[in-house]
Amino acid sequence: MTAGLLASERPLAETYDLALVDLDGVAYRGHLPIEHAAAGLTTARGRGMRLVFVTNNASREPEDVAAQLTGLDIPTSADEVMTAAQACAALLRTRLEPGAKVLVVGGKGLVTAVEGAGFEVVRSADDEPVAVAQGYAPEVGWRDLAEAAYAVGRGAWHVASNLDGSLPTARGYAPGNGALVGAVVSATGARPDSAGKPSPTMYRLATERVGATSPLVVGDRLDTDLAGARAGGYPGLHVLTGVSTARDDVLAPPELRPAFVAADLRGLLEPHPVPVRGAEGWWECAGRAARVIDGRLELDRQGPTGIDAVRVACAAAWAAVDAGQELDAAGVPELTA
Repeated sequence: MTAGLLASERPLAETYDLALVDLDGVAYRGHLPIEHAAAGLTTARGRGMRLVFVTNNASREPEDVAAQLTGLDIPTSADEVMTAAQACAALLRTRLEPGAKVLVVGGKGLVTAVEGAGFEVVRSADDEPVAVAQGYAPEVGWRDLAEAAYAVGRGAWHVASNLDGSLPTARGYAPGNGALVGAVVSATGARPDSAGKPSPTMYRLATERVGATSPLVVGDRLDTDLAGARAGGYPGLHVLTGVSTARDDVLAPPELRPAFVAADLRGLLEPHPVPVRGAEGWWECAGRAARVIDGRLELDRQGPTGIDAVRVACAAAWAAVDAGQELDAAGVPELTA
């Protein structure tokens, strides 16, 4: 798969048989709904697209996540949720024997997943765990991080459910699991393995769970959702309702680039035209145009608004960078879909 935008003449919900959907910033924001999310997902499901919600949050049980989604008019069952806790437990199984002691730092979702994988959960480094499984939970405090550091310092394998630096909430962005993991890394100098995005492990597990053949990753963060898509060879749809912006798309290196962009989850219900190179270096799509001249991005006179403006800006910038040009990031405007 090339590191550029892809074309889909049919709506994505009719082209791909499974959507691997992120939660925070995509399906909801904190405990609040995101406009068009419920309608977009429900309609996509009605057109035959299956849904699995794939989240780097390891603190909650799949049943709790499913209940929240259902309460936001997105009917969901627990088996349609794949958490980083489940991926973390799967990663532990690749090296540890059943019954091995694992120090869990995190919420009940991670405890349940680790126990369900056949390991003995302990809470102290003095219990001599062979691994530390660390995931976000709001109740994680200094004492928990200290126990993790003691265990890792004594040689325990450190496995993080994810390395997200921030966590979107209804009030803004709070420190995520990556920030908490960073405290343990600072104390020990040992770098953890990670089961969550941008590792494609969860995408692979979710795809295998439902037997899909044409999965599509849907996310709001380039550094986790879309990086995981690229790493696993999955096409990714970036929806502009969360952390990463359209400007971030334009400036993204190949390993973070989405295959599709959309303002919100209505993008699942639409065809996605791809820009083509026209005369004088202009990239054109649906009446919009952009080009890079001497390292500076130029947009047509209609300005930096509209999803097709985002598409042509991405195409022009990526082509220039991939050809070895230096792109003036300061000259890339904020774009809105």
